Amino acid sequence: MVSVLSSLYGKAKIFFFSIALSLTLLTGGYAAEPNKELNLYSARHYQTDEALYANFTKSTGIKINRIEADDNALLERLNSEGSRSPADVILLVDAARLWRAQVNGLFRPIQSKILDQRIPANLRAKADADGITWFGFSTRARVIVYNKASIDPQHVNTYEKLADPMNKGKVCTRSGSHPYMLSLVGALIERDGSVATEQWAKGMVANMARAPKGGDTDQIKAVASGECGVALTNSYYLARLMRST
Repeated sequence: MVSVLSSLYGKAKIFFFSIALSLTLLTGGYAAEPNKELNLYSARHYQTDEALYANFTKSTGIKINRIEADDNALLERLNSEGSRSPADVILLVDAARLWRAQVNGLFRPIQSKILDQRIPANLRAKADADGITWFGFSTRARVIVYNKASIDPQHVNTYEKLADPMNKGKVCTRSGSHPYMLSLVGALIERDGSVATEQWAKGMVANMARAPKGGDTDQIKAVASGECGVALTNSYYLARLMRST
């Protein structure tokens, strides 16, 4: 049986950006207003988004033209299109990809009082004289799942404890090079510093039940089967797996 713990960041939960909006990219501005159309590039493929799009069109009369692909493909497309890109809005998954796109100059800053009022400062890019390049749209938790039959929850109720020698041979994760893991490491570096985070990462590796493999769903299944005692996953993978069984 699998149980889940909210991942702890000090006394507060860590959440990562699930979607980010860059409301104007390399186009000259918000292109939807004159022709009542909005060109959207999206890396999300969730049913909940369909209702969002439908309600937007119903409320505004603006048609949404969508191009859907994974994050890397969309970023490569934007880069190749350059200033000719028809995109008005892009939805990306995970803050690591946002950072890469911003560094590569793919976003154009905007100034919006409404977005400033509705989206907290910690869920948007830092403002400069020209405005803000992206805004967070939703968040997700990187949670700890554990096997109730073999693990004491008090031994795995923080990220730090996953690196404790008491959990040797019990930890499973996906590849450390995946953006989900990179974002977690980045958050820990910001909080604890690079030296402490490096020690944590070494402890995690020392505690691995097996070499990292598969996605988040595979980690949950490995915990349920007893192959691993504890693992990290984004929360919605657990909900999705529970709905499918």
